[in-house]
Amino acid sequence: MTSPSAERPAPQGAGEPGEHALAATVTELAAEISALYSDRARRRILDLATGVLAEQMGTSPDEAADHLVRLAVSTGLGAADLAADIVNAAAGTVVVDTPGGQPTATSRGRRARRNDMAVLAADSASAAVGTLLEGGLRQLGVQSLLLWRRSETGCLELVGHGGVSLQEAAHWQWVPPEGPGALHRVVTGGEPLWLPGGTLRGESRLPGSPEAAARAMLPLRREGRICGVLLAVWGEPTTLDEPLRRSVTELCGPAALVLDWDTDDAGGPGTMAALLDVLPQPAAIVDATPQGAVLVEHLNPAAHRAVAGVHDPLGRPLPQVFPYAHHGLVRLLEEAASGPGPRYAPCLPEDGTSPGSMAHVRVLSLGRGRAAVLWDAVDDSPVLARVLGRLERVASFEDDLLTGRSRWSDQAYAIFGLDRSEDALPLRELAPRLHPADSEALRELLAALTERHEGAHALCRVIRADGGVRHVRIAAEPVLTGGALSGLAGIYQDVSAQHRTEVALSASFDRLNAAQAQAVLRNRVVLQLQEMIVPQAPALEATPGLEVAARYRPAAEEYRVGGDWYDVQALPTGRVLVTVGDTAGHGMAAATGMVTLRGALHGFGFTGRTPGRLMEWLNEVALRTAGQPTATVLCALYDPAARTLRWTSAGHPPPLLLRDGRARLLETSPNILLGALAGASYEETVTGLLPGDTLLLYTDGLVERRRVELDESLAVLRRVAEQLGSGSPDEQADQLMAAVSGDTDDDTSLVVVRVT
Repeated sequence: MTSPSAERPAPQGAGEPGEHALAATVTELAAEISALYSDRARRRILDLATGVLAEQMGTSPDEAADHLVRLAVSTGLGAADLAADIVNAAAGTVVVDTPGGQPTATSRGRRARRNDMAVLAADSASAAVGTLLEGGLRQLGVQSLLLWRRSETGCLELVGHGGVSLQEAAHWQWVPPEGPGALHRVVTGGEPLWLPGGTLRGESRLPGSPEAAARAMLPLRREGRICGVLLAVWGEPTTLDEPLRRSVTELCGPAALVLDWDTDDAGGPGTMAALLDVLPQPAAIVDATPQGAVLVEHLNPAAHRAVAGVHDPLGRPLPQVFPYAHHGLVRLLEEAASGPGPRYAPCLPEDGTSPGSMAHVRVLSLGRGRAAVLWDAVDDSPVLARVLGRLERVASFEDDLLTGRSRWSDQAYAIFGLDRSEDALPLRELAPRLHPADSEALRELLAALTERHEGAHALCRVIRADGGVRHVRIAAEPVLTGGALSGLAGIYQDVSAQHRTEVALSASFDRLNAAQAQAVLRNRVVLQLQEMIVPQAPALEATPGLEVAARYRPAAEEYRVGGDWYDVQALPTGRVLVTVGDTAGHGMAAATGMVTLRGALHGFGFTGRTPGRLMEWLNEVALRTAGQPTATVLCALYDPAARTLRWTSAGHPPPLLLRDGRARLLETSPNILLGALAGASYEETVTGLLPGDTLLLYTDGLVERRRVELDESLAVLRRVAEQLGSGSPDEQADQLMAAVSGDTDDDTSLVVVRVT
């Protein structure tokens, strides 16, 4: 039994007992952390193997996990070792153990499996590279390791490194397509490059030191596609014989699995590119490399048209794509990188007369060296210049009442639209430059400052010489000398917001990036994008044999913006394709998936194929779309000549048929939702319709209620439908949206179809 005195910490100066206890505690904690990492590695490799088996066998994850345990028992291997074999086999690496436990010439054995597990347990790509280096490569003489991911534009992005300085890593952060040829030659050729002497004659210098040290460059494959390259650097010239090459190649196998671990899904170029592509004005994403070059990484369709004279512009340096405007663009890029908020220029170049001039240019930092550039053609309406305001800017001013002189900071000239060569205006002389309705606010502000000697503020509209309007907040304090008023000092803050109301999507995009991609503003952008694509009460095109009305109700909360959509297409064959869909999830990912699936299905519809085949195609699109969205969809093809509806459901709520005042749900085969299983087929149902029949197609947001069974909610929908009057489909749609509503705060789509 420990005495009470032994439980108390030693007093200061006692020295050794406290130090020994602390050392023991640190040792215990280190061992506990190591055990946790090992357990996490084991669980991660088991989860990966379970997923591989589930996909290969077409079973549920639980069944795949049970099958993995049975395999481990039957083979005599540990579950983690067997899981590593399964993952390696799926990645294209065969691992075989000899009966004696020694790895064969074509395997890495159990030691390599555990190395793979440690790599997969790392917190980032950089940590995984460190594990590769310390877990076996350093024993082979490798002193440093660099890992690049291949971008969509062909650039190589450094995602992990070990054994090199931060300065050298920053220098090699981006390798453009025209960079050192050896790295890109390995990526494009797909074959490793072994350099016992470190370099090839006539080639540029490669990372690592010394320059003559041996190097190996290995292409990294995933799902049969080269997705990156790994560079291993020895400490000196080394004979790279076949056994050494084989060992290095096998140890580096898991590197391909960690390439995307550092990708920023909330605001990466892929997501931003999808948003830019729906804008009507030109927009681009550019990337500033550590070497100082600025490359064009993405152009939306409008931007492609604007630079149509440049052959293959993606991946080119900025001066080649924008030869007349690149100096101004570089200046705006530097300013945008220095702080939050967009940077603006009315025209680049300033005279606006050069070919390819850009008007109303905004540059928005996306982080990690990237920036978005939005502009308008110089011949666009000048009204846009008055609509697009800048985000909040602050300028200072000082009025010396004794000398009559005033002084502005540089930003004040930009706010008032004055040239810096002009004299600054005293606060008392601003009235002619304000909206007439704001003159009284200025008088009250001056009265508080000059008569009551009190600080005050006012919000006024500044009318600029170019016709633009700025909403400017003026905050000022009196300057007193010996109790007497000697001056005024304060700030002008530009709080203009007209571009957010006049150009909703573009302006919300500005606000999103100015606030460093805060989640709330990002979801507002997605909500506005969704409302543009899926309007709440659209004016639908005429459809043969049908009267159609559609309604969309957004989610109750902006942060829950969903992925509902509908579409009504009159096809060239005279038939009508009606679809309603719901992409799983909320936020930017759901809205982006909705845009992709809706657009793909709209295009597929013109092929004239049946709904079942269209769903099979759309399922493959979902499986190959970034983020792999899942969705439920009801797709129906109406033939007005035969008055038949051929339809299929991919896990979607059933349509409701209203005939002669009675409503019933139409049933079909239980098909799987989109994006869940490759090669899925979708059975169809043919329903005969009569003149006067009304069909309701909807998403689950219309009927789902918490703590209420779906059948009960659908029964409520049937009763409400039977009480509808004989009004038009538009009137019936409004009645349904008012009378039926779920309580899950989800968005809702409704299409009412009447046979004529």
